[in-house]
Amino acid sequence: MDIAKKMKAAVLFGYNDLRVVEKEVPTPEPGEVLIKVKACAICGTDPHIISQGWPSNPPFGEYIPGHEFSGEIAKVGETVDEFKVGDRVAVEPHKGCGRCVNCIRGLYTICLNYGNIAKGHRHYGFTTNGGYAEYAVNHINTLHRIPEKLSYEDATLITTAGTVMYGIERIGGIRPGETVVVTGPGPIGLMGVQVAKALGAGRVILTGTRESRLKVGREVGADETINVRQNDPVKKINELTHELGADVVVECSGNPRASAQAIDLIKKGGRIALVGIYQEPVTLNLNKVVQWNLSLAGGKAEGMWNLERAVPLMADGRIKAEPLITHIFPLDKINEAMETFIKRIGGAIKVVITP
Repeated sequence: MDIAKKMKAAVLFGYNDLRVVEKEVPTPEPGEVLIKVKACAICGTDPHIISQGWPSNPPFGEYIPGHEFSGEIAKVGETVDEFKVGDRVAVEPHKGCGRCVNCIRGLYTICLNYGNIAKGHRHYGFTTNGGYAEYAVNHINTLHRIPEKLSYEDATLITTAGTVMYGIERIGGIRPGETVVVTGPGPIGLMGVQVAKALGAGRVILTGTRESRLKVGREVGADETINVRQNDPVKKINELTHELGADVVVECSGNPRASAQAIDLIKKGGRIALVGIYQEPVTLNLNKVVQWNLSLAGGKAEGMWNLERAVPLMADGRIKAEPLITHIFPLDKINEAMETFIKRIGGAIKVVITP
């Protein structure tokens, strides 16, 4: 494959100073590949990174964000025989160090050497350069082959699917026929509806405040939707479950009220997956957790190789990305894309950049 020496990349030069500039195409080290990026989706953490940076991020002027990307392998580094030039891949952001006790146990998203480049840790788009560029370097441990029938744009949402799947795995999964409540109809919640269905949920109830997104939730498989500005979700879910409550709650909103209320939506012995990202402490009724034998677990990102499990579910249409992708922008217009995402212009849900 012909590889240029220079590439376009969106580089963060300072807080709220993202510029598309020309950079040297990076060279893969042993165990790494060079990816010709085809698409990179904007995640909710990206505006935070652009406005506030990230702990241990690369120096301003060199830092390329973006972590939900897919592309074609353009070059392989030394020792790489697991992949070849031309392979279509989606990437996951986390590569653990591979040597700490958490990584050895498969918990690489909570690597004990987070940010330590010398020990082998990588968090692409966060502590190392990512995918808002024409080319990116990734370690083979973060790569997942994607079939031809899965578009590069759709493949950017594999990370979103894997994040929900990991959160659900952390609480023991979903049993066939169970009633599942998903709180928050953002990209993760809308993916959560589909994942719950794919895992065998008998009924999925989606709650939120935006009717336009609840509508999308119904389109992707929610059996019931509740606008919490119009209805009391606790009362409504009790009605729908004959006063028992849901078997499982998947909290995707990151809203303190919704996370605290999850304990009131669940039945005795139920399970709560905390997938949202919270910007402030949340007060929970822990006595009810104890008295009702409730199980709660957080799920940090897309762990335990769940992206690999998400690929076939997306490839055969059991999980659909297309209804969530509302806008596509070229790399040169990345700042317009960010504004569209942040301000939800035109009903933006998931915004994708194509270099």
